[in-house]
This record gives sequence, structure tokens and C-alpha cells, in this order.
Amino acid sequence: MSLLYFIVQQTMFFSIPLLIVALGGMFSERSGVINIALEGIMILGAFSGILFINFAQQFISGQSVLIMAIFVSSLTGVVVSLFHAYASINLKANQIISGTAINMLAPALAIYIARMIRTVQQIPFINQFRIDKVPALGDIPFFGPMLFRNTYITTFLGFFILAFAAFLLYKTRFGLRLRSCGEHPQAADSLGINVYAMRYTGVMLSGALAGLGGLVFVIPTSIEFNPEVSGYGFLALAVLIFGQWRPGRILVAAFFFGLMKAIASSYSGIDFMRAIPIPAYGYKMIPYIATLIVLAFSSKMSQAPRAEGIPYDKGRR
Repeated sequence: MSLLYFIVQQTMFFSIPLLIVALGGMFSERSGVINIALEGIMILGAFSGILFINFAQQFISGQSVLIMAIFVSSLTGVVVSLFHAYASINLKANQIISGTAINMLAPALAIYIARMIRTVQQIPFINQFRIDKVPALGDIPFFGPMLFRNTYITTFLGFFILAFAAFLLYKTRFGLRLRSCGEHPQAADSLGINVYAMRYTGVMLSGALAGLGGLVFVIPTSIEFNPEVSGYGFLALAVLIFGQWRPGRILVAAFFFGLMKAIASSYSGIDFMRAIPIPAYGYKMIPYIATLIVLAFSSKMSQAPRAEGIPYDKGRR
């Protein structure tokens, strides 16, 4: 039973950032803008959040530091996403090139700023955010040790964002307008919807969640930030496609890929897997091999928003 608890907890650590970032990508692409810059935004979001924690822990302790860092990372993601939004929406630039430029700039910028401040690119922090046991909930048989012990508030934040995203997308006027801009922007414009404003909002939501996802990825798995997120931004895009741009399916896809990542990272703590004569690099390849296999079989069923990646020109019909 302890092995099951271990695998589930490790899967949570890897699945929640994938879930958050993929939901961010969903908002952008549902509005009609491809956000391939998720990787770069994750890096800068994680960088700003960990840098804030590094400074703030000298004066403040406890979960309040993490909560403030969450806002810092999200705000950083919004700022970075505005560059992508301006290039894609106002300048009508190629959205893939714009996103790729951010992905190339992000690690270099993070390393440059880190070395200016600390002379080295690694930013350490004290991981004092693990919750040993949630009061009352941690005592629930079976589910308590699995979900409410040795956990982080970021795990519960991820599930809250999932519920909020599903409600916002399908139960509000905003969600209907956002989806219409990604499906048929000319029709939406004819009904008085500001397509540019909706697309900006979608990209900004995407940036906020991607920046947050970068921080959520680093906190449970490390005690320092080295400007990279292990390709999680691109893996989140695979989760988004496999999840068919729908919150419920994105959840399933995030946990599938999170499980693959957990196995790749924690195989040494599982006796029977450690006994299998497979080199360490073989296990590390598992998430990416799974990504290729899943996308190969699911790509034909993918139904992306019809106007995704197509710049909107108000003067054309």
C-alpha cells in the first residue's frame, strides 16, 4: 500500500503543473491564438517566483511566501504573454514564430538576470512548503494518506483551477464569446463581440496559468531553480491536443503523462522496476515516447478550434 501512496503522490507532483499549463493553453487556443510559448512563459514564471521566494524567505516564513510567489509568477506570465498577443493579434505575425522567439529568449534572459544578481544561474530556496498532513482530511482511511499527506497547496490549487476553468468556459457568457472567437470570429464580430479583446484575454489567461505552472513544477521537485522546466511546456501542448481542448479530457491526459513522468523520475524507489535491467536514460525517455505514441494515434481525431492560428482581420468577411 505504501508503494501505491508513493506513486500517486509523485504523479500528483508532475500532473498538476501539466494540468495548469494545458488549461492555460486551452484558453489561448479557444480564442484562436496558438500559444506555443508556454515553455518560455513557464521558465520566466518559475524564475520570478523562485527569485521572489529566495529574497522573501529572509523576512517571511511559511505558506504565505508561496502564496505571494504564486501571484508574482502569474503576473510575470501575463506580462510575457502580452508580447505574444501583440505580435499575433495586432501585428498579425506568424504565431508559431512569435512563440518560438519567446521560448528561445526566456532561458537566456533568466540566466542573464540570475547571473547579474547572484553571479550564478542557480537560484536556491528553502522548501518549507510541504504539508505533512491536512488536519482531519489526512486521517481519512485510504484517501487521506494518498491525497492529504506529504502534499502542497499547489495540488489543491490545480484542482480549483480545473473546476473554475470548466465553469468559465461552458457556463458563462465570457466562455461562450471566447469559444465563438476561436470558431468563427467574423460571426462573433457581427454580433458585437470585440474579437481582439477576447483574444487578448485568452492569451493573458494562458500566460497567467503558464507562469503559475512553472512555479508549481519547481516547488515540489527541487530546492533550486536552474532556468529550464524539462520540456514541460511542450508536454503541456501534447496534453492539450490529447485532451481535445476540453477541461475534463485535459485532466485525464495530464494524469496519464504525469504518471509516465513519475515512473521516469522515481523508478529507483520502486523495487521491481529497479531490478529490471534498463538504463536510467531508458526510463527518462518514457514520457516522450508515450507522447509520440499517443499523438500518433489520436491526431486524426483532433478537432482544434477552426480559427486557431488564423489572424483576424476586421475588414475581411
